Amino acid sequence: MKAELNQYRRTIKSIFLVSFLAFSCLSHAQLKGGHILGSSGLQSGTQAPENTVSLYLPGYLYTAGSLRDANGDKSIANPDVNMFLTGVGANYVSDFKILGANYGATLLLAFASNRIQGSYVDSKSPFAFTDMLVQPIQLGWHHKKADFVFSYQLYLPTGKYELGASDNSGLGMFINEFSGGTTLFFNDKKTVHFSILAAYEINGKKKDTDIKTGDILSVEGGLGKTFYMMNAEKTAPTGILNAGLIYYLQYKVSNDEIPAGTLILEPDKDRVGALGAEVNYFHIECKTSAGLRWVSELGAVNRFQGNTFFLTLAHVFSFGKEQPK
Repeated sequence: MKAELNQYRRTIKSIFLVSFLAFSCLSHAQLKGGHILGSSGLQSGTQAPENTVSLYLPGYLYTAGSLRDANGDKSIANPDVNMFLTGVGANYVSDFKILGANYGATLLLAFASNRIQGSYVDSKSPFAFTDMLVQPIQLGWHHKKADFVFSYQLYLPTGKYELGASDNSGLGMFINEFSGGTTLFFNDKKTVHFSILAAYEINGKKKDTDIKTGDILSVEGGLGKTFYMMNAEKTAPTGILNAGLIYYLQYKVSNDEIPAGTLILEPDKDRVGALGAEVNYFHIECKTSAGLRWVSELGAVNRFQGNTFFLTLAHVFSFGKEQPK
C-alpha cells in the first residue's frame, strides 16, 4: 500500500512537472533566486561602524504590474501577484582585522507571503517562515575616498517546499552568494557618494528534484547626499539624513535546467533593471534609524515587471571604542 501511495505521488508530481514545462516553453517562464532586490541602496559598499550590533526589522513589498515575454512586451497585464516579506535580523561588526578589513556577520530570520517561485501568475502562498539568510563572512575597508566590502552569504532552505504544492514558503534549494562593492566619496566630508554592490548567486537543485535555477548576477547601489541635522545651538549634530537616487539590475547568467525525461529544457534567460529613490534618517542620541526605498522596474525580459518597496527600522548597540576612520 505504501509503495502504491509513493507511486501515486510521483505520478502527480510528474503531471505537475509536465504542465510546468509546457508553461515554461510557452511563456519563457523563469525560476527565481533568493537575492531580494532592493535590500541595498545608498552606500551599499559601506560596512556599518566597528564595535556595533545592529538589530533591524525589514519590510519588503513587491507588486507585479505585468509579466513580460522574451521581447520585453506584456504577455499578461495586471497579473495580481504581490510578495511580502518581513522578519528580524542582526548585523555584527567587530574591531578584529582580516587583511586590514573589519570582520562582521549577519543573520536574518524571515517570514513571507506569496513567495514568488518564478514567473507564474498563480504564485500564491500563506504568510509563513521562509528561507534563512546567514552571512558568516563580511569584510569592510574604510579609506578617505572610498569604502569597500566583501561578503559570503548562504540561503538555507528552511521554508516549506514541495514540488507542485500551493503553500510553499521557500524555494527548496541551498544558495551560495558572493558579493563585493564600493562606496565612492566625492568630497572630504564624505557627504556626496556613489555606490555599487555586485552579488553572484550560485543555486543548488530544488528539493527532491533535478530542477536547477541558473546562476544570477545582481547589481545595486545609488547616488546620494548626506545631511547633518544640527541642534538649536548649531554645535553638534542630532541626526544624519541620507537621500538620493537608487538602482538595481539583475541578469540570469546561466540557463535554468528543467529535466523532461531524457531532455534538459533550458528556458531563455531573464533580466530586469530598476530606478528609484531612498531616504533614511539616523537619530544619533537614540541610535535608531528608519529608511524607505522605492524602486520602479523597467526593461524586464521573461519575468515580472513591477515596483519594489523596502522599509527598514533598526537600532544600533555600540560597545568598545570605535577607531577613527
